[in-house]
Amino acid sequence: MKDIETKLDARTKEAILKSQKTEMTEHVVYKRLAKKQRGRNAEILEQISGDEARHASIWERYTNTKVRPNPWAVILYTFLNMLFGITFTLKLMELNEDRAQKKYKKFLTLLPDAEEVLKEEEKHEQALLDLIDEERLKYTSSIVLGLNDALVELTGTLAGLTFALADSRIVGLAGLITGIAASLSMAASEYLSQKSEERDTHPLKASVYTGTAYVITVALLIFPFFVSSSVYAALAWSLVNALIIIALFTFFVSVVRSVSFKPMFTEMALVSFGVAAVSFAVGSIANKLLGGSL
Repeated sequence: MKDIETKLDARTKEAILKSQKTEMTEHVVYKRLAKKQRGRNAEILEQISGDEARHASIWERYTNTKVRPNPWAVILYTFLNMLFGITFTLKLMELNEDRAQKKYKKFLTLLPDAEEVLKEEEKHEQALLDLIDEERLKYTSSIVLGLNDALVELTGTLAGLTFALADSRIVGLAGLITGIAASLSMAASEYLSQKSEERDTHPLKASVYTGTAYVITVALLIFPFFVSSSVYAALAWSLVNALIIIALFTFFVSVVRSVSFKPMFTEMALVSFGVAAVSFAVGSIANKLLGGSL
C-alpha cells in the first residue's frame, strides 16, 4: 500500500481524501434515514450505510488520515428529509452516487480497490431507485394543481385589486376571502375529478393535497398586505413570495421526476407573472374609468 501511496501525486491524494469524507458523510446520512424508515426500506438503507463506512475505511488506507463526516451536509439532508420527504432526499443522494461513480472511474488505473467500490456504488444507485415509492409522490399532480391555480389566480387578483382599491388591508382581506373560497372549490373539483377516473390514488387524499397546497400558497401571497402599510410594497413582496414558491416547488419536482429545472420554472413564472401584469393593467383601467372612487 505504501508503494502505491508514494506514486500518487498531491492532487490525487486530495481527491481521495474528499471521497473519503463524502463516504463517511453518506454513511451517517443513510444511517439516519434508515431510522426513519421501516421494514425492507430500513434494511436497504442500513446496508448502504455500512457499505459507505467500509468505502471510507478503504480510502483511509491510501490517505492515512481519519476524517469526520461533514456536519452541515448531515443536517441539510436530515432537514430535507423532514421537509420534502424520503423520495426527494434519496434522489439527491442518487445524484451523489452518480458523481461518485464518475470520480472512481478516474481512479481505476491508479487504485486496486476502486473497481470494487465503483461496482458497489452502482448497486447503491439501483437500490435507491427501487426504494422510491412515497405517497406524496403519487399526489404530485394534485399539489401542482393547487399551487398553479393559487399562484395564477391570486397573483392576478391581488395585482388587479392593488391598483383598483389602493388599500393594503382591503386588498389582503379580499384576497383572503377569494383564496378560501377558491381553495374549497379546487379541493371539491379535484375530489370529483379523481372519483370519476380510475386511478391508484384516493380521491379524498387528492382533494386534501390540492386544498392544502392552495391554502398555504394563499397565506404566503396575502401575508404582506396585512403587515405593510404600502399597498405597492405589499404587492412587490407578494410577487417575490410567488417567485420563491415557484422556485422551491419546481426544484422539488425537477429532482423527484428527474426533469430539467429551468424550462419548468420559466413556464410557471411567465404564466403567473403574465396574468398578474394583465390584471394589474385591468385594475388600473378600472380605477381610472371610475375616477378613483373605489
